[in-house]
Amino acid sequence: MDLVGSSPAFLVYVAAYGLAAVGCGVGLYRATRMEDPDTRRGMVGLLLCSGGWAALQLGFLITPGTLGYAFYLGSLIVGLATVGAWLYFCSAYTGRAFHRNRLYRVVAVSVYLGIVTVKLTNPLHGLYFATQFVSEPFPHLAITHGVFHWVVTGLSYALVTVGFFMLFELFLEADYDTRPLGVLVGVTAIPAVLDIVGFVTDILLDINHEPLGVALFAFGVLYVYDEAFLAVQLTDGVDDAVVYLDDDRYIKESNGEAQRLFPALAGSRGQQLDTVLPAVTEILQTDEQILERNRNGGTEYYLVSDTSFSLGQVDIGRMLVFTDVTESERRRRELDRQNEQLEGFATAIRHELLNTLQIITGRVSVAGDALDRGKVGLAKESLQSTSETAERMSEIVDGLATLARHGQTIDETTAVDLQPVIDGAWDRADTNGLTMAADVEGQIIADPTRLRDLFESGFTFAAHNDASTVTVEREADEIVITDDGTPAGETAAEAFFEYGGAMPDAEAGMTLPNLRMLARTHGWDVTLDTEYQDGVRIVISNVTVAGALES
Repeated sequence: MDLVGSSPAFLVYVAAYGLAAVGCGVGLYRATRMEDPDTRRGMVGLLLCSGGWAALQLGFLITPGTLGYAFYLGSLIVGLATVGAWLYFCSAYTGRAFHRNRLYRVVAVSVYLGIVTVKLTNPLHGLYFATQFVSEPFPHLAITHGVFHWVVTGLSYALVTVGFFMLFELFLEADYDTRPLGVLVGVTAIPAVLDIVGFVTDILLDINHEPLGVALFAFGVLYVYDEAFLAVQLTDGVDDAVVYLDDDRYIKESNGEAQRLFPALAGSRGQQLDTVLPAVTEILQTDEQILERNRNGGTEYYLVSDTSFSLGQVDIGRMLVFTDVTESERRRRELDRQNEQLEGFATAIRHELLNTLQIITGRVSVAGDALDRGKVGLAKESLQSTSETAERMSEIVDGLATLARHGQTIDETTAVDLQPVIDGAWDRADTNGLTMAADVEGQIIADPTRLRDLFESGFTFAAHNDASTVTVEREADEIVITDDGTPAGETAAEAFFEYGGAMPDAEAGMTLPNLRMLARTHGWDVTLDTEYQDGVRIVISNVTVAGALES
């Protein structure tokens, strides 16, 4: 047919079906590169059927007559196969197994062959459709569909609706902004409206418009929203936070869980990852790749997995998955802390045993020499000192055993008023005339007994540090114990917290290591303020304040 001088309506139809056929053909290249085999087969089948359907409809339009009749009959057969391809694709994409069920396949093929038989024999019985050549709005074969056609059409639309349901159920469950995908799927249903308009009015032709909608859907999936479509499929059933990046680390997509974990991700599409989430970029450069986040009044830990995702053999970006490993990471860190603590205990016991043995050996030697010279009083004094040293060693070992029992992370805590606990620790400590002042208000979350022992260790250290005054202050989430004794000077701050370090003297050598250990069982940190030069200033940080926890 000569297209020159044809009516605008005819040209519109020819252009629409021609573009649909070409678009499906172009989409085949991209569809063959889809990663999931079943989804790939479904999309390829959908494109082949839809493209063939559009091409046959085009042939019907431009060759009225006997050949046009054959084209239309072929379009009905191929068009019905499109329903099967659509259901196969929807089942595969949404992770269902309907397309693999042997019974469903046998029933589908049997029904399809039965309907095709009725279509092929239509010239004999005319139950499916009848044709009549008309010249308006342009010369073509007008189709009058029979009852059997509408029964099959109703069945086809019902099956297509099942596919829509599978897709929209997945989109609703997906933790993404799937509104564009929902609109894209909705476009596929528009031809049904066009069919109805063509049937009840003369505005449109009474032919099948479905290939146009399927072509738009396939093109949108493969070229416009391909990564979002893939993201929804890849993370179906995944509760972790997921962020998609391109090869240059620009953010392309993130699910709702990721945006809840990182509020900065909202509206960040198209921005560099290191600009939006610099902490994540730093973690990716480490070996452990464990991200620490302070949320909901506590510390959470996430394992950051970085992997590529692709279409076919071509990588199209990176996928970051943030898996909550808070419980296991807390146990791991607690085990590391306990191992470090045990090593400290071993060092302290070894140090004390060696010191004690040296003292006892020396005192016994002095006692022996004194007896040889007839100095019974000196011998008795030396032996008495030996007994006291051994007793002190026994007390130290008992103390270490108690600390080993207390060294486990606390399971139960309560809101504790600081002032009474500090007063109780002060009464128990050997302070040697030291004075204490406390400026603390409110409550913190702690174990009362271990908190008292912590302050007792701090006061004992101050007494051995030649201090005359020790103060306790609470500033936000910090507790500060300050004395006016001997400054740390050039001594490394960590030396004060090492078991066996004997800081400031042998008798008080374990006070600060014990203090840090007791703090760590609460999840707190302890440091020495090296800038303070008027004595020693101990800073206990990350303390949970009762009011802050409630808010």
